[in-house]
Amino acid sequence: MKASRLRLLMNIWPPFLAAGIRVREISEDYSRVRVEMHLRWYNRNYVRTHFGGSLFAMTDPFYMLMYLERLGRDYLVWDRSASIDFLRPGRGKVMAEFHLDDQSINSAKAAASSGEPVLIEHEVDVVDEDGRTVARSHRTVYVRRKKKGR
Repeated sequence: MKASRLRLLMNIWPPFLAAGIRVREISEDYSRVRVEMHLRWYNRNYVRTHFGGSLFAMTDPFYMLMYLERLGRDYLVWDRSASIDFLRPGRGKVMAEFHLDDQSINSAKAAASSGEPVLIEHEVDVVDEDGRTVARSHRTVYVRRKKKGR
């Protein structure tokens, strides 16, 4: 799918729309994604900081989508697991950037060439406007080369 179209769809996708999460950029080659979220009355918690579920949602499902688009139809890609560490209260605007370089794609292809599943780990930081890390999400992506004939 064209990156600009996916960005538009993600911005009207109900879970992101309701949380106030905005996809600001998806590079045409799917090597970079940038998302942000402003603190609003509808996405803050009891102590008036960013709701943890919204911070976690900011980090989902971008690595899976990036691998899907960059590897192509010959591969199965799934989010396998995810966790998040909340490091400081999030206030104001928070942002996350996802990067997937050619070396990572080539490594995934090589590791999955036998048809066996590969689990790939990524971390992404959610940072505030001062560049301080608010939360760190650990993502595990499952990649497997499809069997011939499927």
